[in-house]
Amino acid sequence: MSNQQGKPEVTIVLPAYNEEQSIGETIRKIKELHPDFEVLVIDDGSTDRTMEVAMNAGANVWPHPYNIGNGAAVKSGLRVAAGEWAVMMDADGQHQPEDIARLLEHKDKYDMVVGARTSKSDSSLHRDIANKIYNRFASYVTRFPIQDLTSGFRLVRTSTARQFIYLLPNTFSYPSTITMAYLRSGRSIKYVPIKTKARIGKSKIRLLSDGTRFFLIITKVATLFSPFRVFLPISALLFSLALGYCFYTLFALGRFTNMSALLFSSSLIVFMMGLISEQISQMRYDKVE
Repeated sequence: MSNQQGKPEVTIVLPAYNEEQSIGETIRKIKELHPDFEVLVIDDGSTDRTMEVAMNAGANVWPHPYNIGNGAAVKSGLRVAAGEWAVMMDADGQHQPEDIARLLEHKDKYDMVVGARTSKSDSSLHRDIANKIYNRFASYVTRFPIQDLTSGFRLVRTSTARQFIYLLPNTFSYPSTITMAYLRSGRSIKYVPIKTKARIGKSKIRLLSDGTRFFLIITKVATLFSPFRVFLPISALLFSLALGYCFYTLFALGRFTNMSALLFSSSLIVFMMGLISEQISQMRYDKVE
């Protein structure tokens, strides 16, 4: 499909770093199913033949001079995409080109359509558990049932997504950031169940180092987009502890202790920090329509 100006209606954005084993087949499948779509590969400083294989398969390639990050590649893709709509998907063979059409079915009704991995997907147990924890936490923060916070397979209107580029990190956590940014700005999201395959080649994500870092990023993203949902429970917990300890010391020792004062003060400080963070968070959205 192309629009009246001859530009492609849809751009498939494929961030890639050392994916020479899988990217050629991925591009060929996309072109067979959607010959009129632009296939845009963002080569994030690969040291193998990723760029050569992608060009030979018929994709447009936008190279980074060195490895910046998966999120940075996606941002570059959104900046240079020619299509009115952009489908972001992995180049490692996990996401199936056949599912692109299923996402496009909902493009005129929702601001973002996300491929949500089901239990039938080929993924490791520890990642499934981690994703469930992230989904629960994000659902609490956003007050919206998030089915797959970290899915990299999603459809957006290019012009809308560009408004949020300045918020996106350069790392693998861009899906969680853009999801929560859309929800915070009052935009709609649709989840479409998909089945992913095991990736071709070695994963770039390491369980311990990246898992810990990603949890910290999720916490940071949560406090960035809905800080009071994080600060208020902590403040309430500290206040409850302070109140309980105060009653205990008054009845058992007959005095008000320094620990009670510290807990009450901490509760108040956390509460005020939450209020300030909420105002700062709201100010960030003055740039978004």
